[in-house]
Amino acid sequence: MTRMVSRRTMLGFSALAGVLGSSAAGAQSLPVRRLNEDDREDFFYREDWLGEPWRTPEPVVLIHGNDESSVEWYAWVPRMAQEYRLIRPDLPGLGHSRIPPGFDYSLANLATFVTRVMDRAGVASAHIIGAKTGGAVAMRFAADYPARTRTLVVVGGPAKPLAIANPSPIPQRDRLGSNAPKAMIEYWNSLFSRPDREGVKGLSRSLSNFDLAGEGVLQRIAAPTLVITADRTKMHSVEQARAYQVQIPNSRLVVIRSDAYHIAAANADECVTHTLAFLKEQKSQR
Repeated sequence: MTRMVSRRTMLGFSALAGVLGSSAAGAQSLPVRRLNEDDREDFFYREDWLGEPWRTPEPVVLIHGNDESSVEWYAWVPRMAQEYRLIRPDLPGLGHSRIPPGFDYSLANLATFVTRVMDRAGVASAHIIGAKTGGAVAMRFAADYPARTRTLVVVGGPAKPLAIANPSPIPQRDRLGSNAPKAMIEYWNSLFSRPDREGVKGLSRSLSNFDLAGEGVLQRIAAPTLVITADRTKMHSVEQARAYQVQIPNSRLVVIRSDAYHIAAANADECVTHTLAFLKEQKSQR
């Protein structure tokens, strides 16, 4: 069974999968149906479209990082969903997505998981956006599925394995930066205490033995690509981000002023501004 939660629909997602691509985008906005914390479903995703009901928006897939779920794109939805149909999957074992039977955690298999979500949503190709671990998954997706990738945006990085445990050895202040309010720190600490440990361990394992540059993954990315990174985070340097960005053929690097690692959350408005401008530019060049 697959179910989605939409800002414009409150449907259980099963036989209606093929209908959504043509009809859900035009539905009027409704409150998001609440789910119990321990609900688990196959290929769970959230969907958002907040623009005019008569428009047919281009799809965007937002891939979250480790110890997170689709909810953590909360700051991107208000602006992005006015221009694009957002598909926000929960990766296997996180949020409301079950771990598929026999699923072996790897970046390649996580990328395939995203294609299954897109299939269920009736989306043939989309703009692919990933943050942190989700950025690594997004890059692998773009390399393995070029026909399904319109553009690629990687927010935060560089893509490298990080030790994640419970509790996390990475202080939230380092992840979210010195400007993050106390309530935001407490919110993200609460996420890391959730019982999604199998999913967390699986995503960590996927990042433990990969080399996107050495494996030739970066060089295979054909889609126009934007990499957004911070200038003062303790987690990596601009030089490290540039080292992998320059190996993506049609790419550019944007450096924002921040000491946060998770800039998709801590500097969401600025990241969305750069993303929307990039997508608009690519559309004008078609």
